[in-house]
Amino acid sequence: MKTRRLGTQGLETSALGLGCMGMSEFYGTADEGEAIATIHRALELGVNFLDTADAYGPFKNERLVGRAIKGRRDEVVLATKFGNVRTEQGERLGIRGDREYVLSACDASLERLGTDHIDVYYQHRVDPNTPIEETVGAMAELVEQGKVRYLGLSEAASETIRRAHAVHPISALQTEYSLWSRDVEDQILPAIRELRIGLVAYSPLGRGFLSGRIRSADDLEEGDFRRDNPRFQGENFQKNLELVERVEELAAAKGCTAAQIALAWVLAQGEDIVPIPGTTRVRNLEANVAVLDVELTDEDLRDLEAVFPKGAAAGDRYADMSPINR
Repeated sequence: MKTRRLGTQGLETSALGLGCMGMSEFYGTADEGEAIATIHRALELGVNFLDTADAYGPFKNERLVGRAIKGRRDEVVLATKFGNVRTEQGERLGIRGDREYVLSACDASLERLGTDHIDVYYQHRVDPNTPIEETVGAMAELVEQGKVRYLGLSEAASETIRRAHAVHPISALQTEYSLWSRDVEDQILPAIRELRIGLVAYSPLGRGFLSGRIRSADDLEEGDFRRDNPRFQGENFQKNLELVERVEELAAAKGCTAAQIALAWVLAQGEDIVPIPGTTRVRNLEANVAVLDVELTDEDLRDLEAVFPKGAAAGDRYADMSPINR
C-alpha cells in the first residue's frame, strides 16, 4: 500500500482511506456484519485510515468501528470528529466548539471506540458562536494529555483555518472534493498548501453518483438522505447523469470503471490529498483499492477536464449550504 503524508507533524496514512459513515446511517439499510468484514478487508489490503464521527448513527458508527478494530488498534490510523451535537435518538441540537464540550466529546468518543487515543481529531463543523481559538485551544489540551495525536478541521473557511493553525498546527482539513465538487480549489486548497496542511477528501465519488451505479432516484432506498440532495433531484439528476455517462466512456477506453477514474482523478491532484471513499461492501472496497494501479496520463486529465469541467455539476452539494465553510 502506498502512503501519503498529511501536514508536517508526522501524520502518515495509506494513500486511500475508508469512510465508515454509511455503515450506520444516511445511505439506507446497513448490514453490520458486512460493514465489519469491509473494515477487516481494508486492513488486510493496507487501507489503515478509518474515518468516523460521533454524529454518525449517532454514536453507533464509533461503536461499530471500535468493535471492528478491537485487538488491531496498532494497525489503524483512527480519525473521528466532534461538533455536530445529536442525542442518542438522532435529534440535532446544533453545533458546539466550546472548551467544555470539546473535552467531554473526546472522552465519550474514546470510550465508544475502545481506545486510549485518537490519531486525527476533527472539528466536524465550525461553531459560529465560539471563537476558533477556544476550540483549537481545547483540542491542543487533548494533544498535551495524549488523548489525541493530530488535529484536523472539517469544512472550514480559509481564514478560519489560518486562525486555527496559529493556535496549534493543523495536520489535515477534511472537505468534499471530487470531479463534481471543486470549490476548494478557489481559496481553501491554496491556503492549506501555503500552510502545509493535508487535504482529506470525503465523498470523492460524489456520494456514489460518479460510480455510475445510480441511474434514477428509484435506485436509492427510502430514508437515503441523497433523495433530498439537490444534485439527485429533477433536472439536476438528469444533467449530472449525462456528465457521468461521458466519464464512463473515458473509463471504458482506459479499461477501468467510472468510479476508479473518478478516484484516480482525486489522487492525481496532489500527494498531499488522501481520498476516503465510503463503502459498506467488501467488493466495492476492493474495486476502490484497485484504483491505485490506475495511472492517469496528462491526456487523460485533459480529457476529464473537457467532459467534466469545474462547476459542471448541477445543483448545490447540500440542501442548505449555510453551515458550510465558516
